[in-house]
Amino acid sequence: MRTCLLTLIWAFLSLYVNATSISRKTVLEMGGEEDRDGAKGGKLLKRFKRGWMWNQFFLQEEYTGSDKQYIGKLQSDMDKGDGTLKYILTGDGAGDIFTIDENNGDLHANKRLDREEKAFYTLRATVVNKNTGLKLEPETEFIVKLHDINDNEPKFAKELYTASAPERSNIGTSVTQVTATDADDSMYGNSAKLRYSISQGHPYFSVDPSTGIIRTALGPGEMDREKREHYQVVIEAKDMAGQRGGLTGTTTVNITLTDVNDNPPRFSQSIYQFSVPESIKTGIPVGRIKAVDKDLGKNAEMYYSVVSGDGLDMFDVITDKDSQEGIITVLKPLDYEKTRSYTLEIQVQNTQTLDTRFLGYLPTKDMATVRIGIEDVDEPPLFEKASYVMEVKEDAAVGTAVGSVRAMDPDGYNSPVRYSIDRRTDLDRLFNVHSGNGSIFIIRPLDREEAAWHNISVIATEFNKPLQTSWVPVYVRLLDVNDNAPTFASFYETFVCEKTKPGQKIQTVSAVDADDPVGGHKFFFSLAMEWAYRGNFTVKDNENAKSVQSCHQGKGCQLHKSIYLVPVVITDGDFPMQSSTGTLTVRVCTCDREGNMELCNAEAQTSSAGLSTGALVAILLCVIILLMIIVLFAALKRQKKKEPLIISKEDVRDNVVSYNDEGGGEEDTQAFDIGALRNPEAIEEIHYLRATL
Repeated sequence: MRTCLLTLIWAFLSLYVNATSISRKTVLEMGGEEDRDGAKGGKLLKRFKRGWMWNQFFLQEEYTGSDKQYIGKLQSDMDKGDGTLKYILTGDGAGDIFTIDENNGDLHANKRLDREEKAFYTLRATVVNKNTGLKLEPETEFIVKLHDINDNEPKFAKELYTASAPERSNIGTSVTQVTATDADDSMYGNSAKLRYSISQGHPYFSVDPSTGIIRTALGPGEMDREKREHYQVVIEAKDMAGQRGGLTGTTTVNITLTDVNDNPPRFSQSIYQFSVPESIKTGIPVGRIKAVDKDLGKNAEMYYSVVSGDGLDMFDVITDKDSQEGIITVLKPLDYEKTRSYTLEIQVQNTQTLDTRFLGYLPTKDMATVRIGIEDVDEPPLFEKASYVMEVKEDAAVGTAVGSVRAMDPDGYNSPVRYSIDRRTDLDRLFNVHSGNGSIFIIRPLDREEAAWHNISVIATEFNKPLQTSWVPVYVRLLDVNDNAPTFASFYETFVCEKTKPGQKIQTVSAVDADDPVGGHKFFFSLAMEWAYRGNFTVKDNENAKSVQSCHQGKGCQLHKSIYLVPVVITDGDFPMQSSTGTLTVRVCTCDREGNMELCNAEAQTSSAGLSTGALVAILLCVIILLMIIVLFAALKRQKKKEPLIISKEDVRDNVVSYNDEGGGEEDTQAFDIGALRNPEAIEEIHYLRATL
């Protein structure tokens, strides 16, 4: 039932609205709103209030008239024209910007408005009874929107653009895009519809009228960086879709053509000439050559190379990365007497590959000829070899020739050369050299065991030019001769039991030899002749350079002495054969059944305790020296305690001692002691001694 009632009310209101035609007046729309004021008759009543929704009003911006600008009229359907209603306006700018006639609802704008500052205003209108102040209509919002006029020129995002494009680009290559905006209303009319055009920059560039994209307008042959690198383009934006009367704005675009590798390097001249002295060191620059590349940066980097010429092996060229020059350097020593000039063919090319568009049309390399003249320099004598190695036996006689050196004048003048030895390299003066023929010979006996090698320097000097000298090292190796007898490697001393079993090993010995035979050392050991038949000890070979001492097999091994000094003969295997005799000290001790030593002689005990005879002698000498120092110190201390008889010059008169004594020469042991003059106490002791005697 309630739903039907609401439907009927809505249909009635719709018919009423359609029947009412109002220009810039209100359109009344009824809306349901529950009003729960309370229950009547136990039922909840629902009341519907009237509400209004105002149409949207339009107002032209930037009004310049002298009167207030009329906006429109607000009128309630409850207004009977009897002056009982009052219109009230609130919201954005109410009372300041906008005013309403409270009696008839006329709406005015009091100020000049700018749409770009605020495009619309939201206001609220209310109708009340003047007498009671009660609202007759609910408060309703409406909008006053400003109509746009073309009062803003286009503005670009930047006043100055910077862009770049590769040189020799094809027509239509995109460079950059400019963008302008217009503060006018883009939804109303053409005030904000922009069109772009070029006012400066023809015929090199073009701009898309709609998007503002700038493109190249000329072909690759015209856009050459080497001819022109920088361009300034002025772009204009015009509103009203570019029509007459539209407002305009401009911006500047600085465009730089970037480099591409479209130019190979070129030599500034085809022939270069240099001259250098023959004494120039390897690696030293001879001269510089330079090629020019019009490109920039990496596209201008180049490298040089020697491709042909008779100096291909004598010279090289390297590239200076900073200056991009080719530096010609010497690879090998030069000799004026052999070659007096060289010719080089040098090539230059880019390190980067030439742009593919020009590979078939432009040469990628350039060539230049370099001629180098060699200047003669007076050179010192030149030895045939950089060094000499010679050999001589260590027992060679004085005057024996070791070898010879040879030097000559490289200048071709055949100047005589004089030889000498740098004595700083031969301080012992073992060698000399013949000043005329360079023969080196021995002047003092040599010994390989002292020095196996001798390194000397031979000086060659031009006879007519003493300042022209050179040196060469000579290495002399002394060949070994068997001139040293082998000896024990160390001092050998051992301890054995007095009843040692036959065949028991008691000591292993080894030998050393200062010589250096080619096949290595081979030593032979044997007992001395006088000990060979005693039978107490024997020697057995134990591999190389070692032997074993043992009691003789098959005989008793009763040792009666406390110490045996066993002579062992050591012989080498070289020619001439050399031998020496070493002594093995064997000390005999009393042992128990298990073979543990119980009692040895004094020396053996001391030795078994770890002290040799030499050590004992050294200890004894130290003790004696220490005792002598103590006695001397005590005597000096006692002497200092005695006070002198004469203390000062003033006391000389009071301390004169008179004596009259005659001695009997050396036989007189009672002679007066002059030392008594220095000590009065000593005088009394002397008198007492004499009285006693």
